[in-house]
Amino acid sequence: MKIVIAGGGTGGHLFPGIAVAKELIKTHKGTEIMFIGTSEGIEARIVPKEGFDIRFIKSEGLVGRSFFRTIRSAVKIPLAVRDSRSILKDIKPDAVFGVGGYSSGPVLLSAYLLGIPTIIHEQNTLPGLTNKLLGKFVDIVAVTYIESMDFFSKDNVYITGNPVREEILKGNRERGYRTFSLDSGLFTIFVFGGSSGASKINKAMSESLVYLEEFKDKIQILHQTGERDFDSVRGFYHAKGFKGTVIPFTFDMADAYAVADLIVSRAGATTLAELTACGKAAILVPYPFAANNHQEINARKLWDVGAAQMILDRELNGKTLSDLVRHLFHEPDAIGEMERVSRSLGKPDATRNMIELIMSLVKKIKNKK
Repeated sequence: MKIVIAGGGTGGHLFPGIAVAKELIKTHKGTEIMFIGTSEGIEARIVPKEGFDIRFIKSEGLVGRSFFRTIRSAVKIPLAVRDSRSILKDIKPDAVFGVGGYSSGPVLLSAYLLGIPTIIHEQNTLPGLTNKLLGKFVDIVAVTYIESMDFFSKDNVYITGNPVREEILKGNRERGYRTFSLDSGLFTIFVFGGSSGASKINKAMSESLVYLEEFKDKIQILHQTGERDFDSVRGFYHAKGFKGTVIPFTFDMADAYAVADLIVSRAGATTLAELTACGKAAILVPYPFAANNHQEINARKLWDVGAAQMILDRELNGKTLSDLVRHLFHEPDAIGEMERVSRSLGKPDATRNMIELIMSLVKKIKNKK
């Protein structure tokens, strides 16, 4: 069986695809997986490291760009479809699975035109433009949230949850302390802004150290900054004398989650799926420019039920962040309650649900032949 997984651009789109790929290889012997993405996306770096092959097309997003960049991106669409069609005719997959991101559209459209079975996954409550369009002709639409089902035909939409890599659920706290050179006796805050970092969060966390001087010997911080802010953030921690580890990126997210008593992060769909699957307490800072404001919508779902705290990006600074960190440090029961509610929302079986849909689609098409 051959499966193509299309999409990426960010870790939020890519990692659910990797979760499905790994589980397919594990549970269905002889399965061949090929990813299709762009050479500029995170998939170019991550997919080979995860042991999978990847082919590239030239594709760019259309939403949230300047007029001229939008025109340039639109011009590339026919080329992306042509390249996608060529790759699919070469591979001859049994199905194509779209995980979102701007490279997903041309591949799924090409698969449809070639008569290849197709399935897409919508991670957010409000579907993006690409998936709204793809939903009109793909064979199966999988969604994370029940609210998303209303945007697609009831005949082919299924709720699965958001696939989480199996290794995320197998983090080890003691190993994490060693991996990241942390002290097992300190309250640990894990800060990250997604696979590329988030400058607003990096700046606010750095500034918060000014207000957290009294906690210098009580807390430590594991901070994934992204490449751009790495040197400046590391310098700030060193100047203030706070304990912890500053890194541009980590592949050891499972152990990073495991050592964390509190997490500060953006609110992408995959991040929330991982947080809830692990049952972690978090301060969420939604990215304000996400399409359809989906990160704030994602975060509010957790905030409303007590699974997380939230600070809007426009309200985030060193003082507001430090105040919330201070409050939660002094209220361990509040953190415990957030962890309990978070864990109750997690869907660790989402990957299995997705694979069942993919396999049902493949078998259905084969039975017709």
